[in-house]
Order: sequence, then structure tokens, then C-alpha cells
Amino acid sequence: MGLIGLIISWLIIGAIIGILARAVMPGKQGMGLGMTIVLGVIGAVVGGFIGSLFGGDGISGIMNNPWSIGTILLAVIGAIVVMVIYGLATKNRA
Repeated sequence: MGLIGLIISWLIIGAIIGILARAVMPGKQGMGLGMTIVLGVIGAVVGGFIGSLFGGDGISGIMNNPWSIGTILLAVIGAIVVMVIYGLATKNRA
């Protein structure tokens, strides 16, 4: 897969993970689709790090098999963590 294909894959995965994380999180998240995608991609990486702490494949698991259920769950957990941090960082902005 070329660079363009990899970027498109990460954008699609980031959108799916971000939307799933927003659906699971309680309350209203004040962010657009672009920020949802960015936080979804970052969350997937964070989820990979969380998985590697527990003996999983880590980031290589996300890169090799992004569509497995375990990878998606870890990515959603990571995205929720990232969205909570983002929400706390932007809470006082009007």
C-alpha cells in the first residue's frame, strides 16, 4: 500500500474510531468531524500503547490488522482517553 493509501486508511479508521468514541462518551462533545478524525487517529495510537502495556501487539497490531475487534476496542478506549483530555483542556474556552 502506498503512502496515499495509508493516509486514506488512517483517515477512515480515525473517523470510525472517533465516531464510536463520541457515541460512547456521555454528554455533548463540541468538535467537528475533522477534530473527531484527528482525535480518533491519536486515540488509535494511544490504544496501541495501552495494548502494548498489557502484552499486546501495540502499534504494530494497529498497522498490521486495523480491522480486528481487539484492535478496534483498544483504539476506541484510546480515543475516549484522548477525548476526555481534549475536553478538559478546552472546557473553559467559550
